Amino acid sequence: MTSLPAAAGADRLLLRAAGHARAWTALVGAAALADAAAAVLLPFALARAIDAVPPGGAPAAAALWPCAALVAAAAAAEVLSELATGCTAARATAWLRHTLVRHLLAAGPAPRLPPGDVAGRMVGGAAEAGVAPAAATEAAAALLPAAGALAALYLIDWRTAAAIAVAVPAVALLMRAFVRDITASAHRYLTVQGTIAGRLAEALVGARTIAAAGTADREAARILRPLPGLRAEGEAMWRVQGGIAARGLLALLLLQVAAVGVAGAELAAGRITPGELVATVQYAGLAAGFGPVLTQLLRLGRARAGARRAAEVLAWPAPTYGTGDAPPGPGRLEFRGVAVAGAPGLDLTVPGGRAVAVVGRSGSGASALAALAGRIADPDRGEVLLDGTPLPRLGRAALRREIGYAFARPALFGATVRDAIAFGPSRPPDARLREAARAARADGFVRRLPDGYGTPLAEAPLSGGELQRLGLARAFAHAGRVLVLDDATSSLDTVTELQITDALLDRFADRTRLIVAHRASTAARADLVVWLDGGRVRRTAPHEVLWADPDYRAVFGGTA
Repeated sequence: MTSLPAAAGADRLLLRAAGHARAWTALVGAAALADAAAAVLLPFALARAIDAVPPGGAPAAAALWPCAALVAAAAAAEVLSELATGCTAARATAWLRHTLVRHLLAAGPAPRLPPGDVAGRMVGGAAEAGVAPAAATEAAAALLPAAGALAALYLIDWRTAAAIAVAVPAVALLMRAFVRDITASAHRYLTVQGTIAGRLAEALVGARTIAAAGTADREAARILRPLPGLRAEGEAMWRVQGGIAARGLLALLLLQVAAVGVAGAELAAGRITPGELVATVQYAGLAAGFGPVLTQLLRLGRARAGARRAAEVLAWPAPTYGTGDAPPGPGRLEFRGVAVAGAPGLDLTVPGGRAVAVVGRSGSGASALAALAGRIADPDRGEVLLDGTPLPRLGRAALRREIGYAFARPALFGATVRDAIAFGPSRPPDARLREAARAARADGFVRRLPDGYGTPLAEAPLSGGELQRLGLARAFAHAGRVLVLDDATSSLDTVTELQITDALLDRFADRTRLIVAHRASTAARADLVVWLDGGRVRRTAPHEVLWADPDYRAVFGGTA
């Protein structure tokens, strides 16, 4: 059963999506109203045409023109409705996808779902949800012929209208149960679909490992293991839909039989005309024909399921930013009582304009500290300050301009190698990009590529070390007052690492450099070493001072 908060969040999201497609949604409503009006007026016009013909006389051609006009109007309204429905769904889906992408990127790097599942929510789920504005409008409009038919039946003969009206509450309850059941079933179906997509994305990322391990068949079985559940949920949706449709058809037939019986008796009593008898049969079909409504409710139920999955993503907290600029200063970082994931509080001051190495065993919290330094993550408690200003007070652009990152496994974005180095809050001049590449020892291998810096990324085969050097070049090209290197030289050979460290210490001597290091040679060249142990600062001192401690040497395997 769909929980109330989740359902409410999904409905609010659908209302916002409808607001961004309001013009097309209004056109859908106008076309549906025109179609409904034509459907209600046509039986009346046909009855007039039949009654206008005397027994045994020639057809009254003038009485047929209104019927032809109403048929043409209904056809035009349906064509317009199809166009407007497609445009409404496109606008709503586009807004949903933009909203999801922006929120995902703003929420930060901590994944809460497998990437494949998230992609499924943005692609398939958003498309399902995007049909909601048109489906809801058409479902509401599809009720109008039934209401109009009941009113027309009352004007023709109240007894026939009463025979139809007694079944309307039962049909309404049937439709309400249908929406509830189809929404829950569609949500379960999409959830299983997302599980399969998530496992497939994991396997694609680790395809080389799977091939090397010879476990392709085992992985295929793991990916497709939820498939029976997907089939079961699909069958459940069809059972719900089929059951409702069958009951609706039976109700329609019974009501039409009842209407024909009552109307026949009224005709025999002389209380209605032959034309009104024909109109009564048609109005009975309109009053009890909830097939179009059920079709739109099916789409609406699936849309609510897709919107609920989208709302779950939008519920992830995203950081908010201030509007301030960074204050003047040398780039001093202060960590005041910061803690992440239940770790003990940490207090640390990183002096401005110094190279500070952060070392510790795996799980000591070095990467978490690096993430907090530039607000890639926020602490559970405590605060981080840049030159005396808490990071949340800074605007996004100011924060990213002042604090740059290089990672152990950088991801490259852009069409070319040049674009990958330039990727950032602003595009530096080409001369600065080349200078940054030289500092990162990337210029040599980039020039050997087929088109040098203009080589498309897809055509630039890169080793792990070359990838890291391009990541470093990107960080150097956008260097603000603070540079954070999170194990960014781990794939480099010793000579290349020493050369890059020289550049880091010399060319960027006026910047604060926070370096997560796993090699003693890197820590030895830093101005200061922060030794982390169990999420706490065990000691802060130069490398040569700490080296006398055997526990410190053990962090590096005991080698200098």
